[in-house]
Amino acid sequence: MAGFFDVLASYDVLGAFWVNVQLTVWGALLALVLGTVLAVMRISPLLSLQWAGAAYVNIVRNTPLTVIMTFLVLAVWTQLSVTLSRDFTTNFFLFAVLGLGAYHAAFVCEAIRSGVNTVPVGQAEAARAIGLPFLSAARIIVLPQAFRGAIAPLGNTLIALLKNSTVAAAASVSTETSSVMKTMIEIRPDYLWEIFFTFAIGFVILIIPIGLATTWLSNRLAVRR
Repeated sequence: MAGFFDVLASYDVLGAFWVNVQLTVWGALLALVLGTVLAVMRISPLLSLQWAGAAYVNIVRNTPLTVIMTFLVLAVWTQLSVTLSRDFTTNFFLFAVLGLGAYHAAFVCEAIRSGVNTVPVGQAEAARAIGLPFLSAARIIVLPQAFRGAIAPLGNTLIALLKNSTVAAAASVSTETSSVMKTMIEIRPDYLWEIFFTFAIGFVILIIPIGLATTWLSNRLAVRR
């Protein structure tokens, strides 16, 4: 095992996991904002907004994340010359965050919409009865309850986002876990299983607390009826 520990010491494994954590945090924030907007569009009384929201969800949700990442780099950056940062490494990191956020926003939208379904119809009708417009009723009455009912599916989406952050390699992020693991295995194939299980255990350590926290929050904040 001494040789394997020497291999581990030669690479910044913890730094690679830290990159994935950063990708997950920023991607989750973007997905939450965009997914909330999409959810409001899908429950809007305007048919055009409903169709636009449904089209985004159906198209993006059924498109592989790798294709989205590759599109951002090869089409948006290379062909359209859109740059998100002057720093080469940061530019690809931001493209990866954009891809992760845009992709998982579709799942966040559906999670919030499932939470909206837990809100009694009478509450929305009462909001309209006292003169609240749609956006005010959604912001003050519907969405707060919907988020409480959607904690568990939102937690599952966050776990999926953390695991999918390894796809950032398709956006040329060479410092995250899958890229580092691939390099380590290529250089030292004699430690293939040890390297693989090291990264697998690392993700288990990151994912289990998220599952426990969202389950606890879901039980604690559930709306009792």
